[in-house]
Formats: sequence, C-alpha cells, structure tokens
Amino acid sequence: MTQRLHVCSRPLTTALDLNAVCRGDGHLFVRDGVGAAGRGVALTCTQIDIEDVLRNVSAVDSDTDVTRGVVAFGVKPFSREMPARFLIPEILVQKRDDGSQTVSLIGTDPQLVTESRLLAVVNDMAATKPNPPSVNSFAVEPLTPIDTYLAAVVAARNAVRRGDIDKAVIARDIQVRSAQPLDVYSILLRLRASFGSSYRFFIGGLLGASPELLVERQGRIIRSHPLAGTAPRTGDATTDARLAAELVASTKNQIEHRVVIDMVHDTLLPHCSFLDWEPEPSIVTVANVQHLGTALEGALVEPPLSVLSLVDMLCPTPALGGHPTKEAMELITKVEGMNRGDYGGAVGWIDGNGDGTWAVAIRCAELSADRTRARLFAGGGIVADSEPHSELAETQAKFQAMLSAIVRP
Repeated sequence: MTQRLHVCSRPLTTALDLNAVCRGDGHLFVRDGVGAAGRGVALTCTQIDIEDVLRNVSAVDSDTDVTRGVVAFGVKPFSREMPARFLIPEILVQKRDDGSQTVSLIGTDPQLVTESRLLAVVNDMAATKPNPPSVNSFAVEPLTPIDTYLAAVVAARNAVRRGDIDKAVIARDIQVRSAQPLDVYSILLRLRASFGSSYRFFIGGLLGASPELLVERQGRIIRSHPLAGTAPRTGDATTDARLAAELVASTKNQIEHRVVIDMVHDTLLPHCSFLDWEPEPSIVTVANVQHLGTALEGALVEPPLSVLSLVDMLCPTPALGGHPTKEAMELITKVEGMNRGDYGGAVGWIDGNGDGTWAVAIRCAELSADRTRARLFAGGGIVADSEPHSELAETQAKFQAMLSAIVRP
C-alpha cells in the first residue's frame, strides 16, 4: 500500500525565484515565470499509483486548497516500453498564471509537516544566491557517428518515398565532458536569459528548455502547440525574416508539420466537445532557431480525462517519432543506432485534480550522476524531399540551445 502524504501550505507574500528554489539539486518546471519548483523528495511513484496518491493527500493546517498544494513532477521516456517516473518534492513552491503563489511542506509523517519547518525552509530559499562565475574546461564529441546519422536519414527518406511511412524523425546525440561538475543552477539561469519563453525543466537529471507544448489541462480546457519544421536564426532581422518566409513556403516543412497537426487533432478531438486550431501555422521563434507551430485549444467532455491520459495518447508525438507511429518507431529503432532514453518523450507535472502541463522533451541534456557529463540530443523530421546534409546542419543549430548554456570556459 502506498504511503499517504500530508501537506502544510501557505500563500507566499514575498516572491521566490523558482530557480533559487531548485538550485542545482532540486526540481523545476517553469515558463515565463509560471510553474513549480521543489527541493527534496517526499515520495517517488509509478504512473499506476501517482494519481491516487495525489487525490488522497491530507492537509495539515493548510490555508490553501490541498489539491493545489501538491504536484508531482514527471518524466515519460520516448519508448512506450519504458515506464514514466514521478516524484513529489518535500518542499514545493508554485507560481500560477492567476498571480497566486504558494509554498508547501510535504511528507509522510504529519508530525514533521509543521508551519515552523515550512517557514525555516522559506527563509533558507530566500537567502539563496547564484554561484559566482567559475572557469572550467570542456570536451564536446559525437556519440552517434556522423555516417550512421546520415545513413539513417537516407533510410528514412527512402521509406517515405516508397510509401512505407509518411514521416520519421531521425536524431543523434553528442556528449559534453566537463573537468569540474556542471553548475546546474547557473545553467538554469542562462537558459532563463535566452529561453525564458520555453518550458525550462530540471527533473531527475533531465535538464532542458523545450519550446514545444505537448498538452496542458486546466479543468476542462485543453491546449497543445505542436512544432515541426525548422529554420535557423542568425541574429540579423532581415535574414531571419527571409528564412522565416522560406520556412512557411517550404513544401517539405509544411508536409512535416501537417503530419504532426493531423495526428494531434485526430487524437484529441474524440475527447473534446470542441477543438479549435489555427488555420495556418505561424512562426515560433526561440533564441537560435525558428519553427512552424500551430496552437490548438478546446474543451474536454465530461468527465475530463486527466492530463496523464492525454500524455499517454500523444507521446511520442510525430514531431519526435513519426507517422504512422508503429512503423516509424520500428524504423527509428532499426537505423538510428542509439537509445534515446528520455529524449523525445515528455516532461511536466500533474496535480490532484488531473490538471498539469507537459512539454516535449527536446533541447535537453541527460546529466551523469557526478555532473561531469551531459548527453545532448537533436533531430529532425524526414520526408521525401529531405537532404541528409541539410538535416545534419539543422541538428547542429538545435544543439546550440544547450551547448550555449553549458559550455563556459
């Protein structure tokens, strides 16, 4: 039987920086200042148990709705054969889009879940300061051989041309080796500076800044914002505008994008009373690249599915796997030459109401336990007109998001 959790929550009158709550060894999921951060671990759970655990939390002298006082952070790997992982932090700070902020102390022993302990933790977090800049040395090396990656792109392109599949995403990985342990706290601050409008996360050793919303549920309201089709950004406004126009006009990128939108729409529509989406994709820009994106929003039928049920339906999205899913996944396993782990899966949170926000696990790094190695990933959708060396260049551009945050000689 799973242990029951107890929570003491208080409104926050003094804003805390979520990055300072997470520091370098906590947990974080945030976008544009809205999200959650935690420290310690009150409980780890499987997907089978997590929703029951969250629904049965007991309040200890709390000033807030207990269902809003506790969330679980989760990571769902790319492969559907690998189990999702969930953790509930001991200390949790939440900043919501309605402007409210709460801090919660969570534990299995109600005698230890007290207001005095909660206030002591708040004072400690408020005093947290970023680490001073330091000098380090790094080595960056490919893990997937370039020839293997290029051959995989050709194999996927040929499968599309034969009509076996509509699209497959082919990825590769690289490794950053650091002479000293990586300063995660400083990396998070650098990601905030460059990718504040992305979903920034650090959960279970998975660190990143994803621009892509897989799915969000707030009551009956559901949102998704799939991205597919990519062009670089140069920093020159005129050049970037030209590249954006070429991206919109690109038949190859429009086909890649349409495959993703159709799958997300067709998957969600049967569970919605209505589902609206942009008639044409728009340009979504991040610091180093720009994407085609289409926002979807609707209302779930009663009783609404939990956000985890929606994640299960959509993950892995064709933006990271392909279409049809089964055939594309089989091809990826056969030709890609690596185990993706969490890359291409999903990362996010869920609360006791079944609400939550989950991003696609891209622009991310898996850190080693000693923080001296970071494994980075990048990929792209392959269709009939894909050119292997252009796809290689796209991965190089996508790697820069994490490399620019990690490598500080």
